[in-house]
Amino acid sequence: MAEKIADLGVVGLGTMGAMLALNFAEKGSEVALFNRTPGKAEKLAAENPELAERLHPQTSIEGFVASLRSPRVIVLMVNAGTAVDEQLEVLAPLLDKGDIVIDAGNTDFNDTVVRNRRWDNHGFHFVGMGVSGGELGARHGPSIMVGGDQRVWSRLKPLLEPISAKYDGSPCVAWLGPDGAGHFVKTIHNGIEYADMQMIAEIYSIMRDGMKLSASQMADIFRDWNERGLSSYLIEISATVLAEPDSKSGKPLVDVIVDEAGQKGTGRWSVIEAQKLGIGATTLEAAVSARSLSSLRKERLVTGKIYYDIILTDGAFGADQASVAELEAALETAKIIAYAQGYAIMSAASREYNWDLPLGEIARIWRAGCIIRSVFLKDITQAYETGGEVVNLLQEHSFAKRVSEGQHALRSVVAKAVNAGIPVPALSASLAYFDDYRRERGSANLIQGQRDLFGAHTFRRLDSDGTFHHQWPAV
Repeated sequence: MAEKIADLGVVGLGTMGAMLALNFAEKGSEVALFNRTPGKAEKLAAENPELAERLHPQTSIEGFVASLRSPRVIVLMVNAGTAVDEQLEVLAPLLDKGDIVIDAGNTDFNDTVVRNRRWDNHGFHFVGMGVSGGELGARHGPSIMVGGDQRVWSRLKPLLEPISAKYDGSPCVAWLGPDGAGHFVKTIHNGIEYADMQMIAEIYSIMRDGMKLSASQMADIFRDWNERGLSSYLIEISATVLAEPDSKSGKPLVDVIVDEAGQKGTGRWSVIEAQKLGIGATTLEAAVSARSLSSLRKERLVTGKIYYDIILTDGAFGADQASVAELEAALETAKIIAYAQGYAIMSAASREYNWDLPLGEIARIWRAGCIIRSVFLKDITQAYETGGEVVNLLQEHSFAKRVSEGQHALRSVVAKAVNAGIPVPALSASLAYFDDYRRERGSANLIQGQRDLFGAHTFRRLDSDGTFHHQWPAV
């Protein structure tokens, strides 16, 4: 019988899998390694001699499983979809009751729910775990969102807390709920990430095209903003990107990067789930749509020539300190509104799927390690810990005060951008969401009248209980 030498094992040694394995080993765990290409496991150990004693490459899946101490913990870092199912089918005959298999990839939470039900009944525990922070986070400390059977948390906690990011010494990892809760929260994290990045890009577009600032000037502004309410990883790296020169052309590197943004699907999933739950997430939707539109570069080049003669307002934006401050206030206000949408989605999902998501805890573990980490998340954590039941962040006192003060800047920036012909879909969507959400008397009454006329869908009245159908004049 093979010697049981490892505290856990990692299957799949691509970039993220390799970095997680090294992180586990650095924090003291004995780590078994397996990849479909066996040489990859041996190469990882050889390239990291300082950790080699705690890295244990295995040449077969049978040997890999046999090397793990019971109850076994296996982390899958393979591509989402069929690759996960294929690996589970291979592992299942080799595992015992009580063993734990973790899918730590970016997986659709609906798939995680199905797998959880199937494999927990089979005998081993299946865990869907969201991991945020990219390559550097995986290596040095990610934010980790754990779902699945709560009984496995006592086994996983001492393995995951050491590798997680730390905020004021507190590990950024938590069990969030059963079955797909962990992967769902990671999906919404990515939807918020899309919105945050898109709004920053829109502010950049205003600075570049409306204020005619250079990349280095913009870098200085973002560095300054990173010292206050907008302090965050995304603002910090925006300054870094803007300041980076291109050795080939001598220009700022950002000026020679093709203006097409890629996406892997998680942002789109967040919008789909919002729609399924009946939650308006217009800023997230606008961000996803903007990425899709960015990919149509060839079409945009043709269309630009068709509409080249449209007269737009020039000089709408000044480049003085007051104008820069207005952009800062607008971005911070829109950011609050976008996060309010993301949290509204998670709140609705918690009710729909009986997860009882700890919303304050989610903000707490996002404060370090993840892509959307920011000083702002400390405020959200406090809102959920001290503010009682928070229906929507826009109703929470401290955020309501900030949005009330900042909405004037957001209105001004959006209006100027529209008149200047500078697209700001996410900023506009945030403002529209705010105006819709704060309006005591909306316009959907007309829609209900239309629906009742053409489809007898009925309507409710302000002055009577129940539902009604009206005999409308023939049209």
